[in-house]
Amino acid sequence: SPWKPVLLLLGPPALSTTGARCAKDRRLRQKRAISERQLTRYFVDQRKVRVVGGQGGGGGQSFYSEPRKVFGGPDGGNGGDGGHVILKADQQMKSLSSVFPFYQGFNGGRGGSKNCYGANGAHMYVKVPVGTLVKEDGKVVADLTQHGEEYIAAYGGAGGKGNRFFLSNENRAPKLFTPGEPGQERVLQLELKTTAHAGLVGFPNAGKSSLLRAISRAKPAVAAYPFTTLNPHVGIVHYQDYEQVAVADIPGLIKGAHQNRGLGMAFLKHIERCRFLLYVVDLSVPHPWIQLQDLKHELEAYEKGLSERPCVVIGNKIDLAQSRINLPLLREQVAERVIALSALTGDNLEELLLHLRELYDTYVKTEQSRGLSPVKW
Repeated sequence: SPWKPVLLLLGPPALSTTGARCAKDRRLRQKRAISERQLTRYFVDQRKVRVVGGQGGGGGQSFYSEPRKVFGGPDGGNGGDGGHVILKADQQMKSLSSVFPFYQGFNGGRGGSKNCYGANGAHMYVKVPVGTLVKEDGKVVADLTQHGEEYIAAYGGAGGKGNRFFLSNENRAPKLFTPGEPGQERVLQLELKTTAHAGLVGFPNAGKSSLLRAISRAKPAVAAYPFTTLNPHVGIVHYQDYEQVAVADIPGLIKGAHQNRGLGMAFLKHIERCRFLLYVVDLSVPHPWIQLQDLKHELEAYEKGLSERPCVVIGNKIDLAQSRINLPLLREQVAERVIALSALTGDNLEELLLHLRELYDTYVKTEQSRGLSPVKW
């Protein structure tokens, strides 16, 4: 028949191949890894912000009039209040890079006739990371340490009064009405201090970033040169009972960091929020206990009592031959508990994770005994 060759030429339907091609095109692309140098442009831990509250709406001026009721009297309503500018701590925010230098609340609506009040202006919410410190003229005015915590940075202005408000026995037909008040204007300084349970403290190239990569899913940059880490990284350690311990990788400190040498005080402030400290010491260098003494000196010089927080000493790079020789010498010189491990090979990471959980449980019990709520991730 004449239609058979046509079927042979058409062949199988092209629906399956087209669907496969579409599915391949629609496949989600993996997010490109951002290097430490590129991340520096996105991580901002201080910001100067000018905030202005919304202006209040003006009062209305009108007189009620209808057939057979010509002299109905004044019926101008009051204006709406201006919106506030509110800083709100959000756990999803990790940097102040998305905070703009200027915010203004929405203005209130003008009062209408028939005693209709103007609409209040909507509030302007500014999301900031948890751990943001708000300062004005060098004085701390707010400390946002909990998720969802809010602070009114600038109040909106009050709405104006309509001529109905000025009705009295002496003045039965007032024409007076007032404009809305301007919103509050302030200049605030925002400072971010990383909020984490544990802080990795050590000199450059001690292996802090490699250790954080080994115990969590954080991916800080790792290289063989000093000051590889330029920004604090927070990694989450998950346990089987669904508890999560946040560990912050603080950029390496050097001698004189409290005098703003090296990365200096810009990152010493991130250690203030840590509840307990993990001193990372390179066991392969001569006299590794001197590193611990210098680290405690820098912390104590920056803030008194900072070096006395609960801590543990981590002797890293135990896979090297010189480290095995220095380990007993370090334990003789140090009063704190020393955990020897290798972030590169993963040796003895279990002991660190168990002790990290003990420090976390002690912190939770201490906060609950004081009637405070511990920080949860």
